[in-house]
Amino acid sequence: MTMTANGRPAFVVNVEVFLRRDGRWLLIRRGDGESHAPGTLAGVGGKAEPDGAGQRVLEETARREVAEEIGVDLTGVPLTYASSGFFVTDDGDPVVNVVFAAPMPPHAEPVAAAPAEVAGFVWLTTAQAEADPACPPWVLSSLRDAATA
Repeated sequence: MTMTANGRPAFVVNVEVFLRRDGRWLLIRRGDGESHAPGTLAGVGGKAEPDGAGQRVLEETARREVAEEIGVDLTGVPLTYASSGFFVTDDGDPVVNVVFAAPMPPHAEPVAAAPAEVAGFVWLTTAQAEADPACPPWVLSSLRDAATA
């Protein structure tokens, strides 16, 4: 376990957003060069950054990551807390993961704005995601939480 300078456990804080439109969820395909779960499906998201941490750090991180990864502005879009969890990345980092659900803005069209991180994306129902072998169990769990938020 990584420790802070004062001997407390240190964690990466990750935020994941599941965007819905017309009964389907946007899932990204993680880039092949990603250190954790390359090539798999996931919600849009990433790590909280110390230099961008404000009073609403989780929401700010969610909006920033969606803009950076798929080019969609979520300003004014309500983010609904869905769940949180803990995992260890493939390269050993302990992560606290926070999941949000949100509607995709009506006229927004996602693009793979960060191709190293986002190789592409798909729109799937929850049932379609459950049947897709590229959708890991932990993503399905988060997606189910988002669907009931």
